[in-house]
Amino acid sequence: EGLIEFYDSFKDMFEFFCKNTTIHGTIRLVCSDSNRMKTAFWTLLLLCSFGMLYWQFALMFSQYWAYPVVLTMSMHSEPKMFPAITICNLDPYRFELVSEHLVQLDRMAEESITFLYGINTSASLFHLHDRNIHIKDLSNIGNLSSSSFKLSQNFSLLRTTDLRSGKKHSSVGFRLCNATGGNCFYKTYSSGMDAILEWYRFHYMNIMSQLPVIINISDHEEQIEDMVYSCQYDGEPCRPSDYVHFHHPVFGSCYTFNSKGTDPFWTATKPGIPYGLSLILRAEQKDHIPLLSTVAGVKVMIHNHNQTPFLEHEGFDIRPGIATTIGIQQDEVNRLGGNYGKCTTNGDDVNVKLLYNNSYTLQACLHSCFQHIMVQKCGCGYYYYPLPPGAQYCDYNKQPAWGHCFYQLYNRLRNHHLNCFDQCPKPCRESLYKVSAGTAKWPSAKSQDWVRQALRHQNGYNSTSNRKDIAKVTIFYQQLNYQSVNESPLLSENLLLSSMGSQWSLWFGSSVLSVVEMFELLIDTLVLSLLFCYQRLRSKKTLR
Repeated sequence: EGLIEFYDSFKDMFEFFCKNTTIHGTIRLVCSDSNRMKTAFWTLLLLCSFGMLYWQFALMFSQYWAYPVVLTMSMHSEPKMFPAITICNLDPYRFELVSEHLVQLDRMAEESITFLYGINTSASLFHLHDRNIHIKDLSNIGNLSSSSFKLSQNFSLLRTTDLRSGKKHSSVGFRLCNATGGNCFYKTYSSGMDAILEWYRFHYMNIMSQLPVIINISDHEEQIEDMVYSCQYDGEPCRPSDYVHFHHPVFGSCYTFNSKGTDPFWTATKPGIPYGLSLILRAEQKDHIPLLSTVAGVKVMIHNHNQTPFLEHEGFDIRPGIATTIGIQQDEVNRLGGNYGKCTTNGDDVNVKLLYNNSYTLQACLHSCFQHIMVQKCGCGYYYYPLPPGAQYCDYNKQPAWGHCFYQLYNRLRNHHLNCFDQCPKPCRESLYKVSAGTAKWPSAKSQDWVRQALRHQNGYNSTSNRKDIAKVTIFYQQLNYQSVNESPLLSENLLLSSMGSQWSLWFGSSVLSVVEMFELLIDTLVLSLLFCYQRLRSKKTLR
């Protein structure tokens, strides 16, 4: 009893608490026993204060568990690495192994255009006698042009009409059916040009699927000297180690400068045009496959290092006969991830197995996810995306209904009905590049003669066209300072505790020690209850 203070009753314990606690207002409950109205008033007031306090606590916890974020922006200025630059010639090539099929496809396209529009396109439109890309050391494969592959006649272009709002609307497209010939639908476009291009691309993918996967097409395309006449960075000529070559299924031959971002040569120390990347490019308008690429020029994309460039979705075109200056400015985005949002650091925690060998990007994950679903649902892979192990590209001689399956799947992906967008989070950290461009005629009428002569002697330039086959592009940092956008919790643990303390002080004018006093009151109540129960049980035994 010398260590523990016992109360004679709950009333004594409550009076002691009210008179000695640091919580404001409780003493009013016991100092006005003679005035029941005041006692009732202060009791009601304290209960309302408790109710308001815990209502505010509930609001704060609901906001905390919603994990909101706030964006903070900061500016940094320091030397940094020049971004990766990918350039592609908008000029897909004909490969000798499938040249016969491509010629047949051009004739089918000519007949379709004549049927739809009554235009008698000449053979020169399709460049049937252009040079083909010859792939050596393939004697064991044989001639694919004489193989069993046949262009299908089941996907003819047709003109359809339908009534919308009481008016006739014409569209052009081709019909696709499932494996049993049912569930057919028309892949139509309001523009006949778009329909012809998509129809041609559909047949082209089936033809190119005949090329063995083991062929590295990029090893048999043009050399960089045939496309890049001049390359300088920060006033210094580019080196062979500064670029890598790859083949793009749509745009043909492509080069990426500073792809790894580890060479100190590409460190940007000053902003401005003289310190950027300057290129003189060949951009001839002689399309080898004009219905696959209807534009002439060069495709340019600015992206992060170790990142696969998806030029069919991003980038911009450089017009021949034009000097283009492109100023870039970097923005950096850092996301919290975890409970505050879905993002991934390096893609290791993503359920989709990437089919690209570079670092994780949202586009690479979406393409890989779609290709895995395509192989699973349709039995073959989409030609423009890499293949999973053991799969093969789609060929309507082997999978007649793959087009029906592909277009339905792609529509589901576009409408977010596939779970690829759920499985592919954004990167937690990524760099974005804002670009602004300006153009001017190049070379000018006064300088074009000596520019041609210089290119002719140095690069074997032999064109006689009037400024229509070369282009100049300069890419530079507008300024070295970059903007960093960081996510931070709107309500962190420290801020939550601080807000709770503020609310407690507002309604009761007390501190953390007051909370301890309330816990002490609860413990005393529990102990006293146990003692009273024990006394009652003991008294019953005594009476017996």
